[in-house]
Amino acid sequence: MNLSGQGTRDPFAGGPGIPVPEHGAWLRRGISRDGGPLLEDREVVWLQAGPYYADSRGFAGTTSFDGSQVHFHHLTGEPGEDAGTFRREGANLVERGTNPDGSTFLEVWTPLPGAEGAAGSWSGRDHHVVRVGRHVVHVDSRAGTYWRL
Repeated sequence: MNLSGQGTRDPFAGGPGIPVPEHGAWLRRGISRDGGPLLEDREVVWLQAGPYYADSRGFAGTTSFDGSQVHFHHLTGEPGEDAGTFRREGANLVERGTNPDGSTFLEVWTPLPGAEGAAGSWSGRDHHVVRVGRHVVHVDSRAGTYWRL
């Protein structure tokens, strides 16, 4: 697969995507914007525990799957909602989507070791915490923070 989406068969053309796993810890390996190169300039961790997620970029909430796309409903931190179509590429999840401004993105997520075991989600006034195995992400109105236990 050519992750830039250029030059080879596009695995996202036609057909529905898959739902995200209900239990997982993922590290983003890169993002491509508007068909550009796949780059990564910071550590981004996404945790999923049942319908609840937290992303170290500073947003957390719930996910839903409409049979084609996964919708991330932001309830804490950065306001909004985004959606993407997920496909498996080996152990990785590859997400492609369109932002509200019409720009496009492609993100490659790899599983983090140590995701086995306890998982849960906790919310309070202005914060949300998700734990998956040895990984914890805390999100509030100021930022997202990732810890490894």
